[in-house]
Amino acid sequence: MSASQIPPATAVPGDDVPTLLVKIFGKDRPGITAGLFDTLAAYSVDVVDIEQVVTRGRITLCALVTTPSPGQGTTGSSEGDLRATVHSWAESLNLQAEIISGRGDNRPRGTGRSHVTVLGHPLTAESAAAIAAAITASGGNIDRIFRLAKYPVTAVEFAVSGAVTEALRTVLAPEAARLGVDVAVVAAGLQRRAQRLVVMDVDSTLIQDEVIELFAAHAGCEAEVAEVTAAAMRGELDFEQSLHARVELLGGLDESVVEAVRKEVRLTPGARTLVRTLKRLGYQVGVVSGGFTQVTDALKEELGLDFASANTLEIVDGKLTGRVTGDIVDRAGKARLLREFARQAGVPLDQTVAIGDGANDLDMLNTAGLGVAFNAKPVVREAAHTAVNVPFLDTVLYLLGITREEVEAADTHAG
Repeated sequence: MSASQIPPATAVPGDDVPTLLVKIFGKDRPGITAGLFDTLAAYSVDVVDIEQVVTRGRITLCALVTTPSPGQGTTGSSEGDLRATVHSWAESLNLQAEIISGRGDNRPRGTGRSHVTVLGHPLTAESAAAIAAAITASGGNIDRIFRLAKYPVTAVEFAVSGAVTEALRTVLAPEAARLGVDVAVVAAGLQRRAQRLVVMDVDSTLIQDEVIELFAAHAGCEAEVAEVTAAAMRGELDFEQSLHARVELLGGLDESVVEAVRKEVRLTPGARTLVRTLKRLGYQVGVVSGGFTQVTDALKEELGLDFASANTLEIVDGKLTGRVTGDIVDRAGKARLLREFARQAGVPLDQTVAIGDGANDLDMLNTAGLGVAFNAKPVVREAAHTAVNVPFLDTVLYLLGITREEVEAADTHAG
């Protein structure tokens, strides 16, 4: 059947067509949805829209339907009969019914649509109220709210229309900082469902450690190296100069220390879940690091990553020389590698996600379609698209619209 042959009755009603909003409330049980539509079917109404939500065992079911004409349907009855029948059916199940007359479909959503994800630990009523008020003040309308996760953090998503994504992000960022919650604002659209490339920093992001400090502990200069590392991550020192200065202190270490350091590396909580879930979705995942290939290559193999790039410690005659070989992976290098990984993966840059914590990650975060500052330094939090300040790396999944239930269901299915 061609579009021109579709009967008029199946068309979306115009603003002048009478419609009824049928709302059902009460204790949830099997068969309520089927029962309501069985009841409505006797009046030959068309379904325009449906929304249903169940919260702690209580159902709210809304059906927007066309208003029956006199003599329409198997009963040959009118709107008044439909109302009486629906109320009677609801009362028989100890449910409440409300029926509101109107015209046409839902009002058109405003231009500009965004997903606003809010993470709280806990998420307080004050925070929810402030975020909702800020959305309204920015000209946005909240179309839907639903929960993505209840642990290890509470994550909810607001579907917002009528506000420009960048402007909404600008309004909500300082409010989130004031409230102590994490808020991510991303544009709605097909690109959110597309396969993506996710690239992470390693030290203090994918893993809990700073690898060079693990090496330094074996060389007896941990405190000195940690001080230089902290200054570099704050953006107070040139990364390449600080790298050479720190690596020089490792000169003379036996190469056996590499295996010892690999065993000491601790993955960030949620790291395995994040990578495993992304891979199941067909995403490609990579790491870029100002650390060392001697560690990142092992992580690539262990986690099944698609890409990995880092600096390489020079080893001669079984000893670390205190130098690195090849091109330095610094702030600019990380952004360059993100672009290169995206090219190899066949993924547009606006569908890439970058995650990092230090100043040398900033170019990469700003190059990606979505830059996530993970437990980052203040200068990074202020510059990134969004910030996550809880110690669970898999919370990044919620920013992509993936729920905790979906993650757990996939894990259960895979055994």
